[in-house]
Amino acid sequence: MLKRILLLAALLLSTGAIAEERFITVASTTSTDQSGLFGALLPAFQRDSGIAVRVVAVGTGQALRLGERGDADALLVHDRAGEDKFVAGGFGLDRRDVMYNDFVVVGPSSDPVGIKGLGNVTEAFKRIAAAKAPFASRGDDSGTNRSELRIWKSAGADLKADGIGWYRELGSGMGATLNTAAGMGAYALTDRGTWASFKNRQSLVILVEGDKALFNPYGSILVNPVLHSGIKAADALVWHHWLTGPKGQAAIAGFKIDGEQLFFPDAK
Repeated sequence: MLKRILLLAALLLSTGAIAEERFITVASTTSTDQSGLFGALLPAFQRDSGIAVRVVAVGTGQALRLGERGDADALLVHDRAGEDKFVAGGFGLDRRDVMYNDFVVVGPSSDPVGIKGLGNVTEAFKRIAAAKAPFASRGDDSGTNRSELRIWKSAGADLKADGIGWYRELGSGMGATLNTAAGMGAYALTDRGTWASFKNRQSLVILVEGDKALFNPYGSILVNPVLHSGIKAADALVWHHWLTGPKGQAAIAGFKIDGEQLFFPDAK
């Protein structure tokens, strides 16, 4: 099926059977948006291709659902288990590695539960739960939220039974969650990209980083046009190839904030 879709896309490109106003919709995460990455990538892509990209920045779970409904042409998300399920269900095609960074645990510089410098994020979460220290969670089914819940599970924490009063599910994006954490002096899990661009840190600092459980890969997926007639398969394919090709990978590597590289190209 994939070969047939790619041939169709190539045919559309070669015959010029594309609308005069060329744009695609990419469902992606708040981390790629709020970090400023898209601000660097999209102008470069449009210069190279003539195609504009309209980003719908939501949690990964919602981005996958947009793809299932055909409300996006391509996805750039970060939950490998969810991505694989999306493709296995026939909703997506040709999932490719794009880049990676990592998650970090932030919290007040006073660090009341003593997790600073721990190399084991599961142990850090165990201490937070044992102390019932304030924790701000996105609670929005994003890739970050899904990763956070996996860590709580590995820590043996029963949030429904024991999280009352200290575990705050906010249902908000990463920036808003960090604002809440800063205001209440709470711990939180965040992607490094959003953290680097976040200005309202107040007393928040990075306390835990470097554990392999905090690895954060991103994947690009084409939405299956066989299921939805409105998918712009040809132009989505151009984006998919550019993002995972030399120019897109160089643009990702070149995106920095205050000299710090936030995403590391990983296309195979």
